[in-house]
Amino acid sequence: MLDDHDKSPLAERFRGFLPAVIDVETGGFNPTTDALLEVAVVIIRMDEFGLLYPGESAFCNVEPFPGANMEKAALEFTGIDPHNPLRNAKPEREALAEVFRPVRRAVKELGCTRAILVGHNASFDQSFINAAVARSETKRNPFHPFSTFDTVSLSGLAFGQTVLAKACREAGIDFDNQEAHSAIYDAQKTAELFCEIVNKWSKLGGLKV
Repeated sequence: MLDDHDKSPLAERFRGFLPAVIDVETGGFNPTTDALLEVAVVIIRMDEFGLLYPGESAFCNVEPFPGANMEKAALEFTGIDPHNPLRNAKPEREALAEVFRPVRRAVKELGCTRAILVGHNASFDQSFINAAVARSETKRNPFHPFSTFDTVSLSGLAFGQTVLAKACREAGIDFDNQEAHSAIYDAQKTAELFCEIVNKWSKLGGLKV
C-alpha cells in the first residue's frame, strides 16, 4: 500500500479517486422496488505513459431480493431470465462483496482514498448500487456516495453522441449490439469509452500526470 506521500499517478490524476466502471442490469427503473439482476465492474488503470486503460473486471448475477418487482418489458429488453438456475445468481450481499473486493484492493494498492463510479447514465447505476448496499447492510462501500463520472456527458462533449453504441462507434471502438445489455459487456465498453475520452483530452494538451 502506498502512503500519502507516495500516491500512484492514477490517484494524483483524479484527486485521490480510483475510477471504476459499474454497470447493472435490472428489473425496472426504480432502485427501491425493482430487482438488481446483474452487476459488473471494470477497474481503470494507468500505464507508464500516463494513459488510461481498462484493467481487471468482476461480474455477478444477482438473485432478486424478496418481493422485488420485475417488469416484463425490462426482462424482454435485457433478455434475462431471473429464474434460470444456470445463472448461478447470488444474493445481493454476496454479489456486492464479489464486485467490491477487487475495487477495495486496487484503492489500497494505488494509494487512493476511495473509488468513484464511472457509468453510462451513471446516476442510474449508482442508485441501484446504493439501494442494494442499504438493503443488504453491506459495510465499506468503496465508492463515493454521490459523485460520479458520466460517460453520457463526456461522450456528448467529445463525440456528439450520448447513446453508448453510437458513442463507441464514433470513438472507433467496436460495439456488438447482440452482446449489449449484459452488465459485463456494457461495463467493458463504457471503460473503453471513458479511457478513450480522457486519453484524447490528454493528447490534445489537457491535464497530464
